[in-house]
Formats: sequence, structure tokens, C-alpha cells
Amino acid sequence: MENKAIFELSNPVSKEEANKMHPMALAFIGDAVQSLYTRTMVSIGTSEKTGPLHEEVTKIVKAVSQSKTAEELLPSFTEEEHDIFRRARNCKIQTSAKHAKMDEYRRASGFEAVLGFLYITGQTERLTQLLEKASEVKE
Repeated sequence: MENKAIFELSNPVSKEEANKMHPMALAFIGDAVQSLYTRTMVSIGTSEKTGPLHEEVTKIVKAVSQSKTAEELLPSFTEEEHDIFRRARNCKIQTSAKHAKMDEYRRASGFEAVLGFLYITGQTERLTQLLEKASEVKE
């Protein structure tokens, strides 16, 4: 399946405009993008019911796994991605995940923000690279 078309935004925003957004807004978008990508990939070609599919998706799209993904991918981030990651990770966060430590939750938010930034700026190829790598990382 050609999965890049899933993420093509018809009117991407400029990098300058995206950098003006609150990092947690980028993380909010990035979480949805990763969830859609992962749900799509585990659903295609299967006749499984949604329960087992949800469990599979949850293994990937949860703070602990996203934190591990961020640690593994951080060395490959561009300078711009590092900046987005750092800004989101350092945000004052009011909530936390049920099954994650605060530092894991912060790293997960940073990773989600990078995904959100790539999505809204139309960097589909790079977004797909990171999502593919993230789907390979297990807790």
C-alpha cells in the first residue's frame, strides 16, 4: 500500500507559521497522525476484530513506547526537529499518562510534536520515515 497519500495536507503551513504554534498543539496533531497511521497499518489485510487491533496499536502509540522511539530516533533528528522536540519536552505539562513516568511522558510529547510539525508543514516523506521506524519499536 502506498501510505504517503494518507498524510498529504492540501494546504500545508509554512515552517515559520508552524514554529509559532504552541508545541503542545503540535503534539496534539502528532498524536492523531501517529494513531491514524498505526491503525491503518495494522488494519489493512486483516480480518481481526477491533479489540486485538486496538491492543496492537496501543503498544506503539503510548507514552512509554513513544519515549523509547524518541530516544532511538533523536540522533537522526535534524536541527529543526531537535528544536521542536526540545520545546515540547520542556513545556509545562498539566497532565501525565497513567502508565508512564513524567520524563517518558515529556519525551513522548516531544516526539509527537515533531510528527505534528512534519505533518502540518507537508514534509510527508520525512514523516513517513519516522512513523515507519516508530512502528518497529517495541516497549
